[in-house]
Amino acid sequence: MKKNSFKHALSGFAALVIVTCILAAVLVIYVDPFFHYHAPLKGFPYLVDNQLSQNPGMASHMEYDSVILGSSMTVNFQTTWFQELMGLNTIKLSYSGAYPKDQANIMDIIFKSDNNKGDRRIKKVFLGVDVITYTGGVEETKYPIPEYLYDERYFNDIKYLLNKDVILNYILRPIADPDPTDLSNVYASWWTEEYYSEQWVLHNYASPQQADEETLPDAYIASTEKNLDINICPYIEANPETEFIIFFPPYSILFWNDVIVENHLDATIEEYRYIADRLNAYENVKVYFFPDQEEIICDLNNYADYSHYHPKFNRYMTECFAYGECLVKKEGEVSAGEGKTIDEYLAHMKEIAENFDYEELLSRRG
Repeated sequence: MKKNSFKHALSGFAALVIVTCILAAVLVIYVDPFFHYHAPLKGFPYLVDNQLSQNPGMASHMEYDSVILGSSMTVNFQTTWFQELMGLNTIKLSYSGAYPKDQANIMDIIFKSDNNKGDRRIKKVFLGVDVITYTGGVEETKYPIPEYLYDERYFNDIKYLLNKDVILNYILRPIADPDPTDLSNVYASWWTEEYYSEQWVLHNYASPQQADEETLPDAYIASTEKNLDINICPYIEANPETEFIIFFPPYSILFWNDVIVENHLDATIEEYRYIADRLNAYENVKVYFFPDQEEIICDLNNYADYSHYHPKFNRYMTECFAYGECLVKKEGEVSAGEGKTIDEYLAHMKEIAENFDYEELLSRRG
């Protein structure tokens, strides 16, 4: 009798667990806070704050004709600007600290999505290039990605369907305290106006150790070439109807202090040159160069740290994309018209980096 009671209790418990798991899975599939199976439900207050987990679903199931890709240098773009200035229905899929492999992972999904099938094509990809990440390994990502959200195999989705964090923080919490994320400004940095100041930036800046040996000018080219070969150029070549807008963000002058102190100025300049020349050779690519914007980079009141600039400069770059300013001319283009050659941009950048009075600036740290 006791044995039978125990069996009944065990069976009942097992049935309860199974039913609970099924209900949890059904809830996750229905709401789908990571957009893994379908587009957002109308009216649900989705919280979007997890780039690694939510970008692939947004790339797969949201409607768009253009994409913003890149690191935290791109998080303060507002997609409404791209609609206003260029008539583009744009989605932002940034990855903080992104490596080229991170860009490849999401472009795999973008170009397989319904937005790029039949009569529909991705019109433009706006890709921010951080040269420091192109010296890494071709399979290197900034953070380990949740593979089950990036592949097309459904049997491993159990990690999503029965995920306590997904249910509590991305379904129940938004229901209890609805504050839906504005997707036009998704992933925007948390810094408020008072953080954009020279005092704050200098207070948090630490100079690197002086390097005695100079890095050879071509030291970064081999790894950069591999990253372009494997992670970037295949998508440009496979999608000739898509225009790729490649841009180099304007880091502050303290970035260039690091470059000078660590003794790799020529190597960094040559890496910029190689990437710009290599990508600008494609007919469906335009390259924009912002690092030598002296009025921006030499005023630390424009920054929250040594590299992250005020959102107003994201707006400025969007306007440049729309009007063709700061464009890098393609080889063989006549001298008249917008933009300069990459050699002209880099000569100006090197002049700024070599002649800036870093000692006077750093003396103001207090």
